[in-house]
Amino acid sequence: MKYLYLVDFWVPFPSSEYGGIIAVIAEDHVECHDILRDSELAYDDTYDSEIMPNVVRAQRFQLSDEDETSRIVEQFTT
Repeated sequence: MKYLYLVDFWVPFPSSEYGGIIAVIAEDHVECHDILRDSELAYDDTYDSEIMPNVVRAQRFQLSDEDETSRIVEQFTT
């Protein structure tokens, strides 16, 4: 079963003045965290401890198509 996670961007002010949101398809919180951590958005593990709390708080929607590949779908960050 896959979910669409809408994760708030985790880099605090002043590094990212406005924030953002990232849409991720993943099977669970751990996979979502790992996808985000392994992306260029993680800033070399500087903010790794901030990612999981945002994943847990994220809105999550069950997807009906089991063939969806786990990945970042869209991102908007400032």
